[in-house]
Amino acid sequence: MIEHAILLSAGQGSRMLPLTAERPKCLIEFSGRSLLAWQIEMLARGGVKRIDVVTGFMTDMVDAELAALQDPRVEITSRFNPFYKVADNLGSCWIARDAMDGDFLILNGDTLVSEEIVAKVQVGSDWPIAVTVDVKPAYDSDDMKVTRDPATGRLERIGKTLTAAQSDAESIGFLAFRGEGAALFREAVRAAMRTPEGVQHWYLKVIDGLAPTGKVGTVSIEGMGWGEVDFLNDIEAATKLTDAWSFPTRA
Repeated sequence: MIEHAILLSAGQGSRMLPLTAERPKCLIEFSGRSLLAWQIEMLARGGVKRIDVVTGFMTDMVDAELAALQDPRVEITSRFNPFYKVADNLGSCWIARDAMDGDFLILNGDTLVSEEIVAKVQVGSDWPIAVTVDVKPAYDSDDMKVTRDPATGRLERIGKTLTAAQSDAESIGFLAFRGEGAALFREAVRAAMRTPEGVQHWYLKVIDGLAPTGKVGTVSIEGMGWGEVDFLNDIEAATKLTDAWSFPTRA
């Protein structure tokens, strides 16, 4: 059971303007709760006890939301990414690198995952780094596409530039790091951020670079409920998803 999670919630979500003009994407509400609140709820149900939230755009608003949640199941720490405007999410991983001690989960700030998915990821695997993936009939240019070894599930490649023909799954933005996987990733993040182009990269480019080591595998959640909130037309599907989830009222 992994008890620590890192949420990458620094971005504004500019592709969802004007909805995100005065609030970050992680605070968009679905079925009466913010995206961030849903994420914390599902992680807590899955046994997570400590969550680091990397903030950026309108960080004070996000901090206020975290303070209002007051969930006794989890200890929440906010980590401000001061260069969120100029760096992609590899920069947010760099900000949280000192928290990557021991096993941990990473969840993208725009991904809604069900309790069932968290449980599946928590069951674990033999991979030091496990990328949670889903399968669909076709993949487009915006999908974070994945190529796997069909026999073992080992990750061979991951990236948006993979062709549809190369792809047999997509990453949902939820990863687990166990054992040596934590140190491997932390060191790879450190090395990547020391390059001139480091701030321009997604952290999954680092995962792609680690794939040849044979330490990165995949966990399929095909058929389970999740959603990525990236464009305005994602809101309807995400709301339909959360409408089906229960959210307990806390005193």
